[in-house]
Amino acid sequence: MAIKRKTKHIIIPDEVLINKIYILRGQKIILDRDLADLYGVKAIRLREQVSRNLSRFPVKFMFQLTERETDLMVSQNAIPSKQHLGGAFPFAFTEHGVLMLANVLKSDEAIKMSIRIIEIFVRMRELLLTHKDILLKLEKLEQHVTRNSNDIQQIFLALRKMFTTPQPERKKIGYRIGKGR
Repeated sequence: MAIKRKTKHIIIPDEVLINKIYILRGQKIILDRDLADLYGVKAIRLREQVSRNLSRFPVKFMFQLTERETDLMVSQNAIPSKQHLGGAFPFAFTEHGVLMLANVLKSDEAIKMSIRIIEIFVRMRELLLTHKDILLKLEKLEQHVTRNSNDIQQIFLALRKMFTTPQPERKKIGYRIGKGR
């Protein structure tokens, strides 16, 4: 006999999740307070679980923001103010850290939300690769057009020269009809 679990369905638009992803130190990250909201836990509890399981979070998975990075995030309105952080510098979780955090928290809500977040990370990576391919093609096209435009300029210069330089009068050939043979 199968046991049916009542699960709370989380309906958060992808745009909301995407807006919580920032690029810092060349990596896509989500701040601890945003993950706590998404996972349905308090930020302080999330940080406690991380500190209890610190060996599961190498630098590739999570890092703590420096004062300069925190100031940058505040100035870009990612964080409303430093007081909003409760006197601590936030932790930033990469794609792998998001997944590990769901394993540490072990709640169904955290697992479901981490799967959605990972899917968005993957979708963003695919979009970036697509845009990168388009940019490379445009760059090649630009180089090709630049080379061709230089050639076309040379052709126009040669044509202008031909039409603007006076040609010496040529001696007429053929029969003369009329006077003075």
